[in-house]
This record gives sequence, C-alpha cells and structure tokens, in this order.
Amino acid sequence: MKELQSTSNILMIRPVNFAYNEQTAGNNAFQNRTQNQDVQDAALSEFDEFVKILKENEVNVMVINDTPSPHTPDSVFPNNWISFHADGSIFLYPMQAENRRLERKQEIIDHLKKDYLVNTVYDLSYFEKNNRFLEGTGSLVLDRENKIAYACISPRTDQKVLNEFCLKSAYSLVYFNSVDGNGMAIYHTNVMMCIGSEFSVVCLDSVADKNEKEKLQKSLTDSGKEIIEISLDQMNQFAGNMLQLSTKNKEQLLVMSNNAYKSLLQQQISRLEHYCKLVYAPLDTIESTGGGSARCMIAEIHLPEMNTEQPNAMNNTIM
Repeated sequence: MKELQSTSNILMIRPVNFAYNEQTAGNNAFQNRTQNQDVQDAALSEFDEFVKILKENEVNVMVINDTPSPHTPDSVFPNNWISFHADGSIFLYPMQAENRRLERKQEIIDHLKKDYLVNTVYDLSYFEKNNRFLEGTGSLVLDRENKIAYACISPRTDQKVLNEFCLKSAYSLVYFNSVDGNGMAIYHTNVMMCIGSEFSVVCLDSVADKNEKEKLQKSLTDSGKEIIEISLDQMNQFAGNMLQLSTKNKEQLLVMSNNAYKSLLQQQISRLEHYCKLVYAPLDTIESTGGGSARCMIAEIHLPEMNTEQPNAMNNTIM
C-alpha cells in the first residue's frame, strides 16, 4: 500500500507525572532541571491547549491518559516507543532509559485495534538486552512516500537496530552524524530535521562530515524535497522538531511549538507556507523540562481505518 507522508489521525498521551527525567538527561542537551514545583500542572495545561489547537484544525486526536503507576515522566512523548504504518504494521522500539521502557503498554495497542487494522507487530525491544537502542520516530525521520529512513547516529540510535528496522519495513537508510554547537551528538534525529511531502527542514550545519552532508542533501533532492535550512540556534529552539499532518479534508498542516515558530525568519515562513498551514502552540515547560517538543508529542496513526466513518476518533480516550 502506498503510504502518504501525512495523516489526520494521531495518538497523544496526556501526562500524569510529567517531570525532569534523570535517566535521559545525560545525553539530551535540550533538558533543563527546573525548580518549578508545578511542572506537571504547567505541562498538562500546555498539553490540553495543544490538543485543543489540533482539534480546531480538524486533526483526529486520540488522547490516552497516562496512569500514575508505573512512573513514566516522559510518557508525553509516545513517538519514541511506537510507530504505525499504512500496511497495518506496528513497530515497538528499544529505549535507552529504563523508566521509558515502561511506556510500552499493550492496552494502548489493544485500544487502537478497535478503530484500526493491525496486521503485524514488530517488537524490537529485545535489543535492550544488548544495550542497543532505536527510539522510534525520534531516532528515525521517515520519508514515508519514498520509504527512506533518515537517522543521525547517537547513543539512542544504533546502526544495527536501524538495519533491522529497514529489513522489516523495506525502508532504505540514510545515516549520518549530527552534533550541536558544543560538539555533542544530537540525541534524536527529529530535533535537527523534519520531512514533509515536498520539503525538508534540516540543520545541515550540524552535519560536520562533508561526505555525509552531501549524501544527505542528495537523497533529499533526489526524492523531490525542497531543502529549507535552519541554523544551530534555530534548532535549539526546536525549529527542526516539526511534523506535517493533514486535516480530515486533506489540507496540509505543519505543526510546531511557539518557540520554533518565533525562531523562523520571514523567508523561511514564506517557503513553508507554500506547502502547509503553520500551526503552533506554547510548549515552554515540556520543551525545557522534557527536552522534546511538538513532533515528539505526536505518534501518527497511518494504520488502515476499520471503517471510513470513525465517528468517535476525535474524543477517543482510555483511562
């Protein structure tokens, strides 16, 4: 089945114990320890506002409430442990932090099966036993239409697991090394690049190796993408952490945070608006404390729908 780049169906996890995660902070330079005792309330407010904005833009948001136990401070970022594909397959991914592995819950998959067709579940979590990780569509930025997986190698993105994903999914792989202004490996590919159906937002300045940079550019160009470059400073404001979605009427959206939008130059905005309506929401607490942004909060559901009506998709919630 030909897979479209964007979908109007998404999964989001409403946080219950959002907090600074000590287990992920070692290689996530975007995380900042906070003294704010109300960080959960602030994150919940941002989450609810984001969902509201997405629904106002006619995106089908399936909201699942996290549970107090087990303690999963990063559950608001479900795209790291699961991905959904148009052939009816689901991938489960190996996570570096032990408390993030607890986010993988069978009841979430069972709930999705009520509305979507699931043919195969590929569980790659066994790689955790050998300390090899691939954190979903954080580690992978997928060109779904051309079946190309882009990935920057890091402690959370292992080449052996990448190869296994590509073998099972029939994706081709473009991998490279990407570092921030301090020379630290970018922890997830989706903070330095975004793939749209006709464009790519990418921080090429983070790819130091000339051959790797040229290979990345060539792959993007050959697959018909206009390259819209962002700077390292813009990347630090999560300008790379965008996601193309569609409305129920197939209008194209590009979703991001307020900080990401404010970092863009007018020329960049104009080029992006040629392809998509730009949609943005305030996510300051989630970005600062959790080290992830708008794209990280969304797991796109590309699974075939059980029926075309799907009347309850907008308000589908599980406790």
